[in-house]
Order: sequence, then structure tokens, then C-alpha cells
Amino acid sequence: MPLPDIAQLETIARESRVQIIRMLTHAGSGHPGGSLSAIDILTALYFGGFLRHDPQNPWWPDRDRFILSKGHCVPALYALLARAGYFPEAELLMLRKLGGRLQGHPFPGEPDQRVPGIETATGSLGQGLSIAVGLALGGRMAGKSYRVFCMLGDGECQAGQVWEAAMSAPGIGRERHCLDNLCAIVDRNRIQNDDFVEKTLSLEPFRAKWESFGWQVIDLRDGHDMGAIVKALETALEVKGRPAVIIADTVKGKGVSFMEGNPHWHGVAPKPREGIRAIREILGIAEVEWPAYLAAHQEIGAIVRELEALEKR
Repeated sequence: MPLPDIAQLETIARESRVQIIRMLTHAGSGHPGGSLSAIDILTALYFGGFLRHDPQNPWWPDRDRFILSKGHCVPALYALLARAGYFPEAELLMLRKLGGRLQGHPFPGEPDQRVPGIETATGSLGQGLSIAVGLALGGRMAGKSYRVFCMLGDGECQAGQVWEAAMSAPGIGRERHCLDNLCAIVDRNRIQNDDFVEKTLSLEPFRAKWESFGWQVIDLRDGHDMGAIVKALETALEVKGRPAVIIADTVKGKGVSFMEGNPHWHGVAPKPREGIRAIREILGIAEVEWPAYLAAHQEIGAIVRELEALEKR
């Protein structure tokens, strides 16, 4: 596998953050905090060469599978799927809209309205890892070489079904169908719903639990450092004889100062003015330089005008 271009991945992640804010502002509802905490890892997965996928053949039988168990953060996945060419970028503005395919939680769609790139319905928290275990086992039993990746939230890991799957995966098929084709990724942003995970229901000792069930645990101390993300994924691909789990320390609302570490932004979409400010901060542009930047960057200028028009409605 060729070495990923870290600078290019960082650019894709930054531009995808803009799209997350854009679509949520248009929708008027959704989950910005966890979408922004997950986007760097998902960018590396989809564009760093770790996930084998083909936008021109989305149901390719030998594709790797990705399950977004923390389904409320699907704006991050939609942004990347559009970027990769699974569907037009303009469709992002149909997020959570009647008649649109892009629902607020992943849903593969009706047979005549399939959403390419969405493997299964998730969002009832706690179910995704069980699905991933089944897919990984099915692949092994069928003699397939595909891998299965599953992203969970840390608050989600309070659900009992997560631990049923975690206990099962290292032992299922150990003799003939070892699930070293399975990689779980925990987006540990330490906030759930309207409070902090530790104050709601502590997960500790979190790392030790995964280890005790037989998983290879990979610590990712900064889930926004693209170089570190790439190394963690490379390490996961090298694990043999057991499934791997990457525990990634992240920041909820990463990239937007008034969202970072703030439980309020778990499930509240920005208003148009807040969305514009968020985009400016994501791009790292000082307020005094903003007008000139918009004049020189037509695509961002067009997005800002969209949001300004929403403000006037």
C-alpha cells in the first residue's frame, strides 16, 4: 500500500468539516459534535488506502465493509461518500429532508432508492459491533479477504450489546475462522447526549475490558493527528490471530471553538450565523480577513451566501 499523503488527508478532513456544518445548518437539526470528532479518522480510513472500496461499483462483493455504529454522526460519512463520488455533493443538502435519501441516521434505503456506501441501518446505539462481527465471520466462512471496520462512540459503549459482541468476537471461529479481519474504532470524545460520559456512567477500566476479552488494543492518543491516525490504522492491519480495537482520544466539536468539548452541541444544529462562523474557524481565517477570503474562494463564498439566505427566511 502506498504511503498516504498526510497533507492531502488533512485538506480533505478540513473541507469535509465545512460540508458537515453546511448540511446540518441547512437541515436545521442533527449532530455536529460527534461528526466533527470522527471526521479525521474516517478521512484516513476512506482516503488513506485502508478501506478497499469503489464508488463506481459500491456493492463490489470483495469490498471492505464499514459500519458506523454511532449512526447519529452520519453527516461525517455522507461528506466523505460525496467527496469520493458515491453520490453528488449537491445531495448533501437533502440531509433529513422529506423525499431525500440521506436520513439523519444511516439507512441503506428502499430497493429502488439505495444509498451507495451505506451498508446497514444503525443509530439504535450498541448494535453496530454485533453487525460487524457477523459480517467479519461471514467473510471468513465464505473464504473472502475483505475486512470489516466499525466505529463506535464511547457513550455508546455503555450499552450491554456492545460487550456481548466484544466478548464474542475473539472466540467466535477461533479454530477455523479467526476474526483478525475485524477492526473496531472507538471515537472517545468523552461526551454523550447532554453531559460527559464519566458523569453519566463510567466506562473504566475501559482499555482493560477490551484486553481481557482478547482484543488487540491500539491507543490513539490524538484522534485528530493525521500522522498518528495513519500509524494506528497501519498497526491494526498488521494484527493477526485476534480482532483489533483502536481507542481514539478525540475532541467533540473539533475545529469549532464554541463547539469543542461542549455537550450542548451533541445534537443541536448551528443557526446560519453560527454555521458561517464555524466554517470560518474551520478554515482558520481571521474575521478581518474573511471578506477578502470569500472574494478569492468562490466555492466557500457560495456556501456562505447559501447560509446567509437561510438567515433571511
